[in-house]
Amino acid sequence: MKIKILIPVYNDWQSVAKLLENINLEVLNLEYEFSVIIINDASTEPRPQNFNNINNFKSIKIIDMKINKGHARCNAAGLKYIFEKEEFDYVIPMDGDGEDRPVEVLQFIDNLKYNPDKPIVGERTKRSEGFFFKFCYWTHKLITYTFAGQSIKFGNYTCLPKSIVEKMIKEQATWSSFSGSLAKVAKDRAVVSSERGTRYFGPTKMSFKNLIIHSLSIIGVFKLNVLLRSILFIVAYMFLIHQNITIIMLIPIILVLILLVSTFKVSNRENLDELNDSLSNISNIEEIR
Repeated sequence: MKIKILIPVYNDWQSVAKLLENINLEVLNLEYEFSVIIINDASTEPRPQNFNNINNFKSIKIIDMKINKGHARCNAAGLKYIFEKEEFDYVIPMDGDGEDRPVEVLQFIDNLKYNPDKPIVGERTKRSEGFFFKFCYWTHKLITYTFAGQSIKFGNYTCLPKSIVEKMIKEQATWSSFSGSLAKVAKDRAVVSSERGTRYFGPTKMSFKNLIIHSLSIIGVFKLNVLLRSILFIVAYMFLIHQNITIIMLIPIILVLILLVSTFKVSNRENLDELNDSLSNISNIEEIR
């Protein structure tokens, strides 16, 4: 069985090196073929020419992007590259900073015995951030469920069979939200418990601003749900105020709905076009082991 570990990185090479050393130790006794694909998101700091103390990976490839695109887009481009250019059975995308704990790779692998054809997601059971951030994260989940009708408790740290990777690279939402896209294309998912680890080096990069963007990206995947639920809320609110609702009162809402749906279709088409063209943003591919 061939497993690809997909890691996007921007400048944090010290953390990636430590992460690979730790994964290397975790998979020491597993009889599977592991390879690593690192997506270098146009880092401004020089990348290493090699990684030390790593013996259990068949190969380590670094794919250099021409333009910085951000974490979600690197994951999307990485999935597309792996599907089109590599031989594999599963892909494990994970952050390169240590917050996705290497020990949980074993949980994914063990779960494959029972769910070989399902995506396996790491649902967060414990977080390492402070109270304020945890509160904001809880609020984000509440808003997502209220407007999108989705309870998404997982991030990028997953184990994806080849069939799901194929679906994700055909889904325009993958370009903007990994977890939202996976929730959309795979309703039936296996779950393992995942504790958020502590960054190896430096402070966390998940700020309150980034959390808002993350939340909006997920909600944006389920645009139709959001529109319909918003209209229901508006109609309910109008009913509470006016008691009687006429067709004329609903016309502005219907017009806004048509306009927004048209806008979303254009946006989705652009996202899919950019995803399909993502490999053109690769400037260099180097196998360093």
